[in-house]
Amino acid sequence: MTALHLSSLTLSHFRSHKRAAVEVDARPVAIFGPNGAGKTNLIEAVSLLSPGRGMRRASAQEMTRRPEALGWKIGAVLHGPEGASEISVRSESGGSRQVEIDGKPAPQTALGRIARVLWLIPSMDRLWIEAPEGRRRFLDRMTLSFFPDHADASLTYEKAMRERNRLLKEQIRDAHWYAALETQMAQSGALIQQNRQAALARLARAQDGAETSFPAADLALVSTEADIPETEEDLRAVFAEGRFRDMAAGRTLVGPHRSDLYGVFAAKGVPASDCSTGEQKALLISLILANARALAAEIGAPPLLLLDEVAAHLDAGRRAALYDEICALGAQAWMTGTGPELFAELGDRAQRLQVTEEAGQSVVENLPI
Repeated sequence: MTALHLSSLTLSHFRSHKRAAVEVDARPVAIFGPNGAGKTNLIEAVSLLSPGRGMRRASAQEMTRRPEALGWKIGAVLHGPEGASEISVRSESGGSRQVEIDGKPAPQTALGRIARVLWLIPSMDRLWIEAPEGRRRFLDRMTLSFFPDHADASLTYEKAMRERNRLLKEQIRDAHWYAALETQMAQSGALIQQNRQAALARLARAQDGAETSFPAADLALVSTEADIPETEEDLRAVFAEGRFRDMAAGRTLVGPHRSDLYGVFAAKGVPASDCSTGEQKALLISLILANARALAAEIGAPPLLLLDEVAAHLDAGRRAALYDEICALGAQAWMTGTGPELFAELGDRAQRLQVTEEAGQSVVENLPI
């Protein structure tokens, strides 16, 4: 079965790249060059081939190349178990993103059905010790890789909740208005909770018995407030019962948007938040690899992996172990680093791209092994 991979990637006026055209095969892609040359911009473009705002969560306007500000376009050919797809994502003059799949307009959520993309970037290194919002995004990204409809459920829930919060702030007391919105929130919220729990179960199975140099994590879905019901009926009841309290707060206080991901270093029984910086990083890498193993078992292909500067924080032994696991999975991992020596352990198992800056724009060059 065909492994999920890109064979071409083209950029036009995207961040530091005025023009870029990359042809690759299914092997991992090692990208190196000096800081500020545009390496991360390249893999950010790949992250936009999946639903959501990409790995930097930037607006369309922020991603347009300056000073032209003409808008930007990303083109790619994605190969997967069901064949090849041509994907185009663009924004004109900083407007909203527009997606085409095989030449036909498509919603962003449609990308989740053909492109399974996971990433690990330096800003996530503090995931276990910062606010719950980042951990929810991390969990939802993994959940989306298993359940493409998770994006639709999340959008429906957030839209209905924003409208409910508006009613709460305006002190509206009409029960019928609330009931309609709470029904939507309960339906989509129950699906969100079920998807998250199912994703955690898949990750647990993928970690059990796996031979890996990275530590396993025990994960649980917890709440920052009261326990969050998981059935549609119970969620609807909680929303109805909490109207007056929520009205006083001006926002919805209980629901899937208040969930948190709790992690424990399994071998030591230590909460991830109490682990050393190196251990926290190793746990994140372990979860990304577990996610990839679970997807490979379920759909026949691991996801695209985007690993920004991951090698810089690993010693040679851990780097070699990471590369061995990626290659054993058959994953096309796009990895960045400042120098080619960081990818020496890959040998001819990977292809290499050098990114440099010339006259204020990024230049991408394919290099021989």
